[in-house]
Amino acid sequence: MPGPGKCRAAGAGNRRGAARGLWYTAPMELANRHILLGVTGGVAAFKACELARELQRRGATVQVAMTEAATRFIAPVTFQALTGRPVFTDQWDARIDNNMAHIELSRQADVVLVAPATADFMAKLAHGLADDLLSTLCLARNVPLLVAPAMNREMWAAAPTRRNVEQLRRDGVGILGPDSGDQACGETGMGRMLEPEDLVEDVIAALAPKPLAGRRVLITAGPTFEPIDPVRGITNLSSGKMGFAIARACRQAGADVMLVAGPTGLPTPRGVRRVDVRTAREMHQAVMGELGAVGSATYARSDVFIAVAAVADWRVANVSSSKLKKTADGAPPALEFVQNPDILAEVAARSDAPWCVGFAAESEDLEKNGQEKRLRKGVPLLVANIGHATFGRDDNELLLIDDRGMQLLARAGKDDLARDLVGQIGRRLPAGAG
Repeated sequence: MPGPGKCRAAGAGNRRGAARGLWYTAPMELANRHILLGVTGGVAAFKACELARELQRRGATVQVAMTEAATRFIAPVTFQALTGRPVFTDQWDARIDNNMAHIELSRQADVVLVAPATADFMAKLAHGLADDLLSTLCLARNVPLLVAPAMNREMWAAAPTRRNVEQLRRDGVGILGPDSGDQACGETGMGRMLEPEDLVEDVIAALAPKPLAGRRVLITAGPTFEPIDPVRGITNLSSGKMGFAIARACRQAGADVMLVAGPTGLPTPRGVRRVDVRTAREMHQAVMGELGAVGSATYARSDVFIAVAAVADWRVANVSSSKLKKTADGAPPALEFVQNPDILAEVAARSDAPWCVGFAAESEDLEKNGQEKRLRKGVPLLVANIGHATFGRDDNELLLIDDRGMQLLARAGKDDLARDLVGQIGRRLPAGAG
């Protein structure tokens, strides 16, 4: 663990992100955003160094305010060097023209993020105490407040802490974490501060518009794999990147998201529930299982269904139980095919159908084939793209087709397109749809 005044290398967060398999090139999603980062006196204060850098990597400017206890773990000069801004620790700091740092610092911010937030500091917030710069500016703010708890597992589980957390939630404070894992004290359990990448994702989500607030969204993504024998199968070139980007964007837009994913190595977007499947029939079973029986009172109803997955139209009926071998005469195996269930059409035909969005990966005649598919499937919105021009890529171009006509979303990164598409869905979604 770094000692006082020291911090891990600035690029550490980036290297760990790559190691964790982040599937997107980080877009500037926090451009023109100003984050007031509060740091309190816990061992996890060293993580705030990485957090500050990661926030800036996403385009934000970062202003750091520290408690006196925090300076026992990390020297203010470290954050000054990382952010290029002076660090504030004293509510009587004369560098502010009106000598009211607790007012001026919060007025410049889009959000206040306290990471780490100790049990003591959370108790102050819960009871409205303001005896230093950071607690005072949190009380005087007019922007959202997010806190990332970090403490020993017993402190987190203690009854006073639980009461304080619930009070903060009732007060509208966003509680980010904590996580479970190894702690500096040598124990293992709940109370560990979230990793910087996860905190940044939560900040992005907190600041994003909420066109899908309160909605439940079911999404399919990725390819399917239809076996021929134990070692071979039929699949396609879909990477799942577009579907995963849409799942991420839906979560940022305020939705409760369930992702049914075909075979892909992509990590689950933060805050998204995921079910992994392999074949088209498994994907069909997972989707119908999530929707439940028509009219069932035991299932929470999905409001929106977005079918992004590239589902195989056919499967092999006579799958071999052993590996198919080459023959002396060179004759190919006699494969018999049967059609897979049409997941989108079946969902759209339900009497309790959610508002459905279909995807069409075409090779030609995008407008004609897309419109025909929309009408054939019976969905209000069809999103068409050229499959071989997007499979495996980080960018895409989408053609939106509905009963009002067609709208092109120009080629852009899939994260950007996903946010645009989710905004379009939010504008089209009827009140009470689903």
